[in-house]
Parts: sequence; C-alpha cells; structure tokens
Amino acid sequence: MIGRVLLGAAGASVAAYGGWLLLSRQEPDQLVGAGTWLVLGVLLHDLVLVPLTLLVAWLGTRLLPRGARGPAAVVLVVLGSMTLVAVPVLGRFGRRPDNPTLLDRDYTTGWLVTAGLVLGVAGAVGLLGRLRSRPADTPGDHHP
Repeated sequence: MIGRVLLGAAGASVAAYGGWLLLSRQEPDQLVGAGTWLVLGVLLHDLVLVPLTLLVAWLGTRLLPRGARGPAAVVLVVLGSMTLVAVPVLGRFGRRPDNPTLLDRDYTTGWLVTAGLVLGVAGAVGLLGRLRSRPADTPGDHHP
C-alpha cells in the first residue's frame, strides 16, 4: 500500500513539474498546438485505433484456430505498436533539404526486417505450442 502511494506521489510530482514547464516556457500558440495534438490523439485512438483493433481481434477469434490466437495477438500488439511509432520515419515527415542527415536511412527495409522477425518468432512459438499439445503416442499403440 505504501509503495503505491509513493509511486502515485512520484508520478503526480513529475506530471506537475511537466505541466509547469509546459505552461512557463511555451508561447500561447504553442500551447494551442499541444492541446490540439492532445485532443486529436485521444480522438484518433478512441474513434479509429480501438475499433480497428477490436475488429481485427474479433475476426481473429472467428478465423484462426485456437492455438494460433495467442501468437496472432502478440503480432497484432507488437507490429501495431511498432508501426504507429514508425509512421513519422516511414513517411519521412520532418525531412529537410538543408539537413541531409535527417531521415537518411532506408527505414522501410528496417521495418520489413523487424516485421519478418516478429512474424517468424510468433510462427515458431505457435508451431512449438501446437507440437507440444499433441498427444504423445504410447509404446503399445499401433495405428493401421
């Protein structure tokens, strides 16, 4: 109980300090921009991302065999999160001609390699789970 109170107090203190920095060091138009992004982020999450995730999860429970659902859920969470974080670099948002060192890599290939690794590991885990759940043949069993 005391740990939760201390953790909550630390979180509230950090949030208050961040709010003070935001209000004391930004111009009014920057505050409006930050507020706009905050509201749009919540709306996009609640009106687009959550319904889309629920739809994909619902389809997964209908179309995938029981053993594949866990690995598919992991792929959905990991690839979905990774893709959302990668959108700015994949779209090359912020690239400037006067600074060629910004966004100077092939981020699409990196995303594809990482996605392939995630899919491969999830597939291997699903296959291992399937192999382990098979009933073992007993020595006396003979199947025609």
